[in-house]
Amino acid sequence: MKVFFDSELVGRYGGRGPRYTSYPTALQFSPALTVDDYRDNAIASNKSMLPLSLYLHIPFCESLCYYCGCNKIVTRNAERVARYLAMLHREIDLQSTLFDRQRKVEQLHFGGGTPTYLDEEQLDKLMEKLADAFSFDNSDRREFSIEVDPRTVDERDVRRLARLGFSRLSLGIQDFNPLVQNAVNRIQAPEDVQNLVHAARGAGFKSLSFDLIYGLPRQTVASFDQTLETVIAMRPDRLAVYNYAHLPHRFKGQRMIADSDIPEPQVKLDILHHTIDRLGDAGYEYIGMDHFALPDDDLVRARQAGTLQRNFQGYSTHRHCDLVALGVSAIGSIGNVYSQNALTTMQYEAMLEDHRLPVFKGIAVDSDDRLRSAAIQALMCYDRLSFEEFNAAHGIDFSRYFANEIERLRPLADDGLVALDAAGITISRTGRLLLRSIAMVFDRYIDPSQNDGRFSRAI
Repeated sequence: MKVFFDSELVGRYGGRGPRYTSYPTALQFSPALTVDDYRDNAIASNKSMLPLSLYLHIPFCESLCYYCGCNKIVTRNAERVARYLAMLHREIDLQSTLFDRQRKVEQLHFGGGTPTYLDEEQLDKLMEKLADAFSFDNSDRREFSIEVDPRTVDERDVRRLARLGFSRLSLGIQDFNPLVQNAVNRIQAPEDVQNLVHAARGAGFKSLSFDLIYGLPRQTVASFDQTLETVIAMRPDRLAVYNYAHLPHRFKGQRMIADSDIPEPQVKLDILHHTIDRLGDAGYEYIGMDHFALPDDDLVRARQAGTLQRNFQGYSTHRHCDLVALGVSAIGSIGNVYSQNALTTMQYEAMLEDHRLPVFKGIAVDSDDRLRSAAIQALMCYDRLSFEEFNAAHGIDFSRYFANEIERLRPLADDGLVALDAAGITISRTGRLLLRSIAMVFDRYIDPSQNDGRFSRAI
């Protein structure tokens, strides 16, 4: 189903809200969840024998991109990097003892920061460590991905990543316009990216993903259209087109961006509207929440097969995995527990020096959380929720259990965002752009009527 852009409804419902990469969201995590709680839950999860997904956070960057709101460290200090990697190896040892070796790692993702900051020897040793500590799945089911700053790699590096077992590359593009690149301190030539794309195709990568950002300083509809034209010609399998959230009070780097260079709200909406139309015309399907993919991509297939999910990396094809988080600030999901590691490298390394897992906070979800999470997942991944299927899967009467939420959906139904009937909830073409606002109806922790400054804008 395609997307319909209704400017009036986007303006009315496109306020602030969670991205729902988890439910409950990270704002509900607290130190009440202890290391012992995490360990006990991880060991108990072995009864399920579910496959594993590993996420590793590499926080280092060579230079500062002014727009970035990620947990990163801009440094050239080799000793600092070496110390972090030593502690990361130690965490891998501690984590691996909790999980049955028969549980295969089907999914692996390196995020950052800039994972390709690591040199050849560091990355080789890290992959060797993971392969020794866990059991990698060597079948076609596995998906090993890594986020790449195109400025930090060449064609030889791409071929080496393939030999290490990576099957998907996520390239941080953001924008190809020179004026925009200069304004955010991220200069990269389209020709260099094109060379990497050719190298990746030749090396046998299954999937290439590009990250773009709309709303960056000095962007216009016309300038971003040129970026889209360049991107479409390269034909990545997936695209994530994120809304830039200008929050200089939270992220120091953003103070380098002049407020006067930020596009007006209507211009941002026009850029988004044009992007949706342009990518749709180029054959990309809208998955949801900023994500687009070609019809033969695994994300589209997972959506069709009912195996798509939202997690901390966005949309994922491995719904059935427990997610083990490794590295500073990394977030995982094991059984009924969400956990997040220490938020600073100082605290992270200190806990590991003491031979303790660096779990800093989290939450043990209850039965109500699980039901609400299932409802949010269904709407965000499939644009529909069948009462009959939900009742059969969870042993409840949805209409009775969520009676209040259904009433809160009725104004959204009157405005055409969703359709409500005896069979279930269906999100409309207009509502697909406003998934956050619809999902918030099922969130017991926040008041959707409040313009909560802790969240970015949905659009």
